[in-house]
Amino acid sequence: MHRLIKVGKIKPLASIDSKNTKFGIGLEKLDRNVFAPSKTYDKLGELGAKYVRLQSGWARTEKQENVYDFLWLDEIVDNLIARGMEPWICMCYGNGLYTEKANEIFGCVGVPPIFSEREKNAWANYCKATAKHFEGRVKMYEVWNEPDGNWCWKHGASGKEYGEFVIATSKAIKSVVPSAKILAGSIANRNNIVWTKDMFETGIAPYIDAITYHEYTNDETRVLETVRYYKAFIKKYGEHIKLIQGESGCPSVPETNGALRNGHWSEDKQAKLLLRRQLIDLISEVEFSSHFTTVDMIEALNGKAGDLKSYLDYGYFGVLRVEFDENGFAVGEYAKKPSYYAYQNFIALFGQGAKKQDLPIILKGPDYTEKVFGNSEKLQRMVTQGFVKENGSSAFLYYRHADIMTESYDGVVSFACDEKLENIRLIDLMSGNVYKIPERMVEDLGSGFIRLNFLPIKDYPFAITFGDFCEVE
Repeated sequence: MHRLIKVGKIKPLASIDSKNTKFGIGLEKLDRNVFAPSKTYDKLGELGAKYVRLQSGWARTEKQENVYDFLWLDEIVDNLIARGMEPWICMCYGNGLYTEKANEIFGCVGVPPIFSEREKNAWANYCKATAKHFEGRVKMYEVWNEPDGNWCWKHGASGKEYGEFVIATSKAIKSVVPSAKILAGSIANRNNIVWTKDMFETGIAPYIDAITYHEYTNDETRVLETVRYYKAFIKKYGEHIKLIQGESGCPSVPETNGALRNGHWSEDKQAKLLLRRQLIDLISEVEFSSHFTTVDMIEALNGKAGDLKSYLDYGYFGVLRVEFDENGFAVGEYAKKPSYYAYQNFIALFGQGAKKQDLPIILKGPDYTEKVFGNSEKLQRMVTQGFVKENGSSAFLYYRHADIMTESYDGVVSFACDEKLENIRLIDLMSGNVYKIPERMVEDLGSGFIRLNFLPIKDYPFAITFGDFCEVE
């Protein structure tokens, strides 16, 4: 980076000023009350994400039959909206008032109210009350969380049962708020193809507006195949159904709990994977993506009620670092991790919207250079994508697709591009630093092309921008 000329840093874009609706983040497990949401509001607003995924908490809201106390959720919803974000609600989980089994499980996780008419009616009434209460503030309602997994559909996952549950839930919500958008699926495993088909075969298509999916992986490029499959499959049932990435991410400490739990993770790897995944999600053109999650917290999916040790399963997926008290509650200042700044930089780059588009840029080489005492980067090991904005500016993002678990890559790469692509800048999306490329690194190739010689390439995205693509401070 020493040959480049630093001209500033990418200017963060607060959610209230952002026009891009491609980026979201989770504020999950509110139903189990394991962290203080008030400590996240300002930091989330400064992050720049538009969508925030909440979990509703039926058992936390209805503690007496037919008495709904939304005060705790009102405070969260209103504070997010005031800072320019749009909360969407995952409707879950069970309630021991109506399902005896739910009383045995911490947070009533994974006990759907489907076994009696009393349970079904109580759930419908709760959904109606929630939708009516938040009318005008919340537009999207997701039906349950990861119902294709036995951890969230504890008596045994069934696509047919879930599909029927979606239809009933959609009818209840739309009976009081017809304009509400219904999200279904929350699919945890892309290999659950039979479950997914059984869900659709119940006839849910007319009752939903989108399918959400979760994919935790250390190889983000496989997500492109996942999205292609889902889009093709969904299209058979309804052209109107959108696809939303509802959860992705990784821990920031090794050998923790939750998805990818056994990996030798670090805060640096978490930030790199976040950047790589966000770029892949933009390339895949899902409706929007939601990163899991805002704060470190206990996983609390398989806890037993009254047995504290059973749910002190700490997860470190947050972009905010916390401490934990003896009860597993997240305390401390909620400090920003490298992943927070990385996501903030990425959102700021695209915060006013951009369209995926191929650019007249091509890899040159590989060429031998003593800068690395070897060749510059090969195309086969890279991920690249261009984007354009309405003001005529453009950006070309690239990175080396190194094994994030075992490699830390730092090399060089050369590109040829149309010289009409003016005001060239290079942005390091991890640090947010913005650089001017000096003339000695720019070569005239003739016929209207220039070559950018031996730019840095790492195992996370850099952006070459042309024109006024983002604000610099």
